[in-house]
Amino acid sequence: MTVMRELIQQELEKFDREQLQQVFEFISFLKFRARLVTIPAIDETNLAALYSEFAEEDRQLAELGISEYAELLKHEDLA
Repeated sequence: MTVMRELIQQELEKFDREQLQQVFEFISFLKFRARLVTIPAIDETNLAALYSEFAEEDRQLAELGISEYAELLKHEDLA
C-alpha cells in the first residue's frame, strides 16, 4: 500500500493545476459512489410489518393510559 501511495505521489508531482483538479474530481466521484453502494435497499414488506407492529403497540399503550388520563381529568375538574 505504501509503495502504491508513493507511486501516485510521484505522478501527482508531475501534474499541472488542471490535471490535479481532474484528479480531485475523480476522487470525489469515487467517494460519492462508495456511499451509494453502502446504502441498503428498503424492503417494503419489512416496513409494512414494522408499521403494523408499532401501530399495535401504540394502540395497547393508549388503552393502558386512557384510564389514567380520565382520572387526571377528574382531578383537574375538581381543582
